[in-house]
Amino acid sequence: MLSKKLLQEGEGILRLKPTWVPRSFCRPGKRIKLHPDDYYVKGTEKGGIDERWFSSTTWAENGPDTPDDEGLSYIVSADGTEQMLLRDAVEELQGELIGDGLWNKYHRWPMFSKFFDNAGPLPHHIHHREEHAARVGASGKPEMYFFPSQLNNHGGEFPFTFFGLNPECTKEEIRECLANFEKGDNHLLDHSQAYKITLDTGWDVPPGVLHAPASLCTYEPQFASDVYAMYQSVLYGGQTLSKDLLWKNCPEEELGNIDYLMDVIDWEANVDPDFHKNRFMKPVVCRSDDRYCEEWICYRCKTVSAKRLTVHPGQTVEIVDNAAYGMILIEGYGKMGKWDISTPTLIRYGELTNDEFFVSEAAAKKGIRITNTSATEPLVMLKHFSENPDLPMNL
Repeated sequence: MLSKKLLQEGEGILRLKPTWVPRSFCRPGKRIKLHPDDYYVKGTEKGGIDERWFSSTTWAENGPDTPDDEGLSYIVSADGTEQMLLRDAVEELQGELIGDGLWNKYHRWPMFSKFFDNAGPLPHHIHHREEHAARVGASGKPEMYFFPSQLNNHGGEFPFTFFGLNPECTKEEIRECLANFEKGDNHLLDHSQAYKITLDTGWDVPPGVLHAPASLCTYEPQFASDVYAMYQSVLYGGQTLSKDLLWKNCPEEELGNIDYLMDVIDWEANVDPDFHKNRFMKPVVCRSDDRYCEEWICYRCKTVSAKRLTVHPGQTVEIVDNAAYGMILIEGYGKMGKWDISTPTLIRYGELTNDEFFVSEAAAKKGIRITNTSATEPLVMLKHFSENPDLPMNL
């Protein structure tokens, strides 16, 4: 069985191939290290590539002509000659790979992360809660944001994010905005507040909360789902959205029903007067010494979380975690278990890298030996988890 062979080859650590995802309504910010000639390699009709997905067993919902494996991560052998979908490996190895607890609860790897890299802001949009996503055969989608300084040499066109709705706005006002979606600018942002984004900090975005993400390269751990609907009709800069995005992931019998769109909104979460206090996340150190520092960076969600690990130049550490995880290296080079790891400067579409891996639960619990072989540069990786028993509930 290939999955078992690859797991044994990596001694519990699987090498992953870069997964690039285009979006027809987005414009690449060109900060995710893809070669400049390759951002439109899928064709202009498909749109520019402005996302790289990590540890993904989730299909990207990009319309009727979307390839069956778009958004899905591939495991690849050390010599690059053999590969298989991470999704298939999870189905074959089950608890041996992701842990019995996760497998018995979800029967899949229930999260993925991504770099989202758009030149401008996104529309004020929403990810469905469980009860609404279930009506189209999907899962609700909590997600979190973190803005790594290593991937943000420029802030794009609008480095501010709108979150939620102003506490004083009314449901009638928002309903009118949605009803006016096809009449030009529906003025939804008139009822929201923008926050200037600070690098190396993050935000928690539960399902049902409206948000218009900033034009920064964003690391986004999230539940394994690609449900969304765009509630803002005209973007900053004049770009317009088609009505099919307003009704995306809407049950067929609810199409045209503005009250259904209103029901998707978690009203209390959106108008929370303490939104910043309850959703903003600064890194919190969980362990460190003179060799390394590990911090929780995404921690306000019980089903998805993330850490940042920094190993100082010339140092070796052994890191134990009590859950399986995926990782992406964003600075430096060295060793991780048996693997040589390095941060690429430029990646051609289809090329392999040594910056992304998936760590089985057994290997994580045993401990992963990580060495920074640089004498001058820190080694920095982001680690994305599903449910992690080590996550403190009081952060």
